[in-house]
Amino acid sequence: MGVEAGAQVARARALVVLRIRSRALAVALLPAAVAVILLAGAFSGRLVGPGWDAARWVVTPVAVLVLLAAAGIALVVARARPAMSPTVPIAEESAPDLYRMVRDLADRLEVPAPSAIALTPDCDSWLEDRTHPAHGPPPPEEHDDIAGAGKHAHRRHPVAPVLVIGSPFLWWMRVGELRAVLAPVVAGTGPSAHPDIAAARRFVRGLDAAVAVTSAPRRDPVSRAVLAGVGWVARLLLRSCRLHAAELERGVAAAAAERAQAVDYGLRIVAQEQVGLAYAGWDRLLTRVALPAWRMGRWPSRLDAGVVAALTELSRRDRLAEGFASRLGERPACDLLEEPGAVDESASLLAARLFHGGPAGPGPDWSPVDWSEYPEEVVDRKWRIDAARLHRVLDAMGVRPATGPAAPATGSPTLSRVLDHLTDGEAPLSQRSTGPTGDASLTHRGSDPSGEAPLPTRSPEPPPPPDDDEEDLTGTTPRSANLAARLSAELGREEAAATPRPSTAASPAPGTPATPDPLALWDDRALPLFPLQPPRTARELLADHLTAMICCAAMDTAGATPGLDWLDGPTLLHNGERTADLAPKILTLIEEGDPTPLRAWLAELGIRPEKPVRLV
Repeated sequence: MGVEAGAQVARARALVVLRIRSRALAVALLPAAVAVILLAGAFSGRLVGPGWDAARWVVTPVAVLVLLAAAGIALVVARARPAMSPTVPIAEESAPDLYRMVRDLADRLEVPAPSAIALTPDCDSWLEDRTHPAHGPPPPEEHDDIAGAGKHAHRRHPVAPVLVIGSPFLWWMRVGELRAVLAPVVAGTGPSAHPDIAAARRFVRGLDAAVAVTSAPRRDPVSRAVLAGVGWVARLLLRSCRLHAAELERGVAAAAAERAQAVDYGLRIVAQEQVGLAYAGWDRLLTRVALPAWRMGRWPSRLDAGVVAALTELSRRDRLAEGFASRLGERPACDLLEEPGAVDESASLLAARLFHGGPAGPGPDWSPVDWSEYPEEVVDRKWRIDAARLHRVLDAMGVRPATGPAAPATGSPTLSRVLDHLTDGEAPLSQRSTGPTGDASLTHRGSDPSGEAPLPTRSPEPPPPPDDDEEDLTGTTPRSANLAARLSAELGREEAAATPRPSTAASPAPGTPATPDPLALWDDRALPLFPLQPPRTARELLADHLTAMICCAAMDTAGATPGLDWLDGPTLLHNGERTADLAPKILTLIEEGDPTPLRAWLAELGIRPEKPVRLV
């Protein structure tokens, strides 16, 4: 370890953590030591008498119990599997240039090189210790030279941590920028190799893993009681170490940053701008583009390549980002991979698993989709599925088909049916008087404002019970609120009735050697681990379904086509150009019951709402 001030602070904090461990061990051994003294005094004849005999009878069993409890706690701490980040492992054979760049960077920083490299579908990079036996076997011998050690070096020296790199960085950043960004991260292997810091980190990780083990739900009351005691001790020790462990990590980070200043410092300042830009593009791509596909059982197989397209589009629209597109002529960091397409596909599947909770492998209901197929396979199908759900709900409500001379006589689904139903002259819910319970009514009472009787062929279903979405529906017309609540309930029933997908990875092909699956080494019972967005409200669901119905009518009656906008997701193209934003016009219909702005827009584009549309 170097002489950086941060490294000295980290070592001092590590010694404090180790002293806490030593004190806990001393407390566990104290009753045994007292028992040994009392027994030795009895054998020597110095501590004899009724009082001493009683002390021996009391202390000895207590000492045995404390030793057994301490041994059990130590066993749980030692065997508990520390948390490991889900990543895509990168072997040296599949990225020799990347390993060579990292090794050269470590040589320049005069620190041990990471033992391996892995990718994560996120805009971050870090070092991760995976030396616990539960994380799989030690790195193979061909990786030992990467870490700067010889054969069987893992038996004599601590194994260097694994370097985890954000996959969007490899596709958006240039080689020099990636090296500059990784310099402070790789420099952290120096302090990590110090025995005191490594031992303190292992102790803290073991306590954290033990707390996770004891927090797992169990039905056996005996094991629940035993593990409750283990968890109490582990939490007590973890609270004692918390402040010192945090200062230890700050010291390691400060030491790494100080050491990395000598390597590409000027380029790192420029590269940090690319980090923020990549994060913005990645977040926009996941929430606007990937999430609609995931909800339909499709996962885009080239998310990292999509980041480049999204950020290029951003640089075209935003004058502040104009200079970033000129970098695309330089060598991208993904060229350091032998098969960037295969790596991108693996990272894309992992992203869908983490952010949406999809299965670990492709299947009949979980298939990849290419960007060229996205408009037809995702956008078009999404709109038609939403439009079909909207009309199913209208059917359940007993809403009559559209009337008029141009309306189809077959009762086919039309946009006019939706517009006529939502056209309402009554005041919004926030302006209506409340009933005896103080809640505004979400349904019409009495006859239809038009004076016609309801459609007698089918009795409408009762409205769903009010829930948290009722406050969100305040300010909408009663018909909009009723339809939105029913759509939310219908979508909830569909999601509840969906068959749960298996979370285990696909079995290996015959003849394939059994190697530890990295995805099986982390707990996936609470997928998605990082949800992108909260559940959509009833108002948002109604707006999305209205947009889908309008887009279906535009495609079937005006020759519009589905499209993909890299920053905004699904979009409608008319004559090859993106149409105007529909949100203000749809909100006017939902909140005021006024279809005039929307009908004017439909007439301008030549969309005929009375014509039937094709649903799935």
